[in-house]
Amino acid sequence: MEAFTRFTNQTQGRDRLFRATQYTCMLLRYLLEPKADKEKVVMKLKKLESSVSTGRKWFRLGNVVHAVQATQQSIHATDPVPRFCLTLANLNRVVYFICDTVLWARSVGLASGINKEKWRTWAARYYYYSLLLSLLRDLYEISLQMERAAQDKAKRDKSLSQDPLGHSVADEETEWLQSFLLLLFRSLRQHPPLLLDTVKNLCDILNPSGPVGHL
Repeated sequence: MEAFTRFTNQTQGRDRLFRATQYTCMLLRYLLEPKADKEKVVMKLKKLESSVSTGRKWFRLGNVVHAVQATQQSIHATDPVPRFCLTLANLNRVVYFICDTVLWARSVGLASGINKEKWRTWAARYYYYSLLLSLLRDLYEISLQMERAAQDKAKRDKSLSQDPLGHSVADEETEWLQSFLLLLFRSLRQHPPLLLDTVKNLCDILNPSGPVGHL
């Protein structure tokens, strides 16, 4: 419970909680819309989704500062691949949050003279670049964890290793695929934050109603 409280007290934690609620409403609405007797539930889900979306916009007003701080921290990463990916991803997030703030200012009438479509396209582009770079970093981390898991397995099986006879090429390919999937499963199971971050980035990239859908 303390960990959950610390998570929700953070701006990014609240945004992720609201985003999960928003996506859940979208999924439930999609499943219930074809049913004729669920109109009231669908309308309530739409209102809740709209309210959550508005709340996320308020929380995102302070995310420019968090993105700048994250950029400063990622510059000092020891591994060059995460340093490159995270630094560029955070820089793109800074630009995205600036564009998002401008769009919010226009929606409340503070900057009615700006070109909404142009700023929305810019926001979607930089958001997409940020997600893509973050996903590349996740894939790199997954490959590292799989390599470590493979090395550990090789050490354990070293004393029992034998060259089996009579294996065909198809058998070897099947065995390789099974080993790869098993290593992937074990690596993700042992690192839940990495799994969640990868799934989140994939869902954001594939979400047609999100910023990327405006590209």
